[in-house]
Amino acid sequence: MAAKSKILIIGGTGYIGKFIVEASTKEGHPTFALVRESSLSDPVKGKLIDNFKNLGVTLLYGDLYDHESLVKAIKQVDVVISTVGHLQLADQVKIIAAIKEAGNVKRFFPSEFGNDVDRVHAVEPAKSAFAIKAQIRRAVEAEGIPHTFVSCNCFAGYFLPTLVQPGVSAPPRDKVIILGDGNPKAIFNNEDDIGTYTIKAADDPRTLNKVLYIRPPKNTYSFNELVALWEKKIGKTLEKTYVSEEQLLKDIQEAPVPINVVLAINHSVFVKGDHTNFEIEPSFGVEASELYPDVKYTTVEEYLDQFV
Repeated sequence: MAAKSKILIIGGTGYIGKFIVEASTKEGHPTFALVRESSLSDPVKGKLIDNFKNLGVTLLYGDLYDHESLVKAIKQVDVVISTVGHLQLADQVKIIAAIKEAGNVKRFFPSEFGNDVDRVHAVEPAKSAFAIKAQIRRAVEAEGIPHTFVSCNCFAGYFLPTLVQPGVSAPPRDKVIILGDGNPKAIFNNEDDIGTYTIKAADDPRTLNKVLYIRPPKNTYSFNELVALWEKKIGKTLEKTYVSEEQLLKDIQEAPVPINVVLAINHSVFVKGDHTNFEIEPSFGVEASELYPDVKYTTVEEYLDQFV
């Protein structure tokens, strides 16, 4: 076995970043996290950073906006994974420039972790957000940087605790709102599993310059099927309200930021079916649960059990 690659995570204290940092240490990779000095005194990020230290993560102090610190950090690793948040997506050109200068990176994963941005039918404002990710893809390709783009579809922790219901904190017990006709299939993945699959792909030649789709069969549900599964679990039929596409588009236009973004993403996923309305062709993509059948992923059914 070749030695496991050294992995740097940029944005490790963010929502999906922390799961990727943990997965990297669990899979036995020498793991590095780029952190800002100011994050140490942040009550939430400080705790996460302490946890990283306990896991054996090497902390590298630097900043996306400090080119020298970025190059210095990147020179110490083989693989760079960006999990920066929405507001910093466009600034990943700075990571690309630093990777080019460092000249030693075997694989770069830009911050994706959602829909496949080259195959979406999104309306504004989600359309622009997806377009930024697509621009970063093109920049990575243009620079000839070896890469993997991770399309993990829906974060289970974001969508399933509320069953995609607005303004609630638990799954519905009486009434449920279903977007569109409820038939397009969406995919919901546990964040720990997303971390595991991402790290498994880091040294895998089969994922080189490909999109890694996380589409496990037991996590693919239409909105109607998801509601039916929940009804079965709680032994109760919910009162259903269907929101037409026309109404949803109107809601998106009238909603304030960031609710309009969320609604537009929901439109892409649950009305347009952008997770599953295309086949994964070997020319551009591979599917994670097929590549790594040994990963015991959390199914949607198992995930929902905690709320019953």
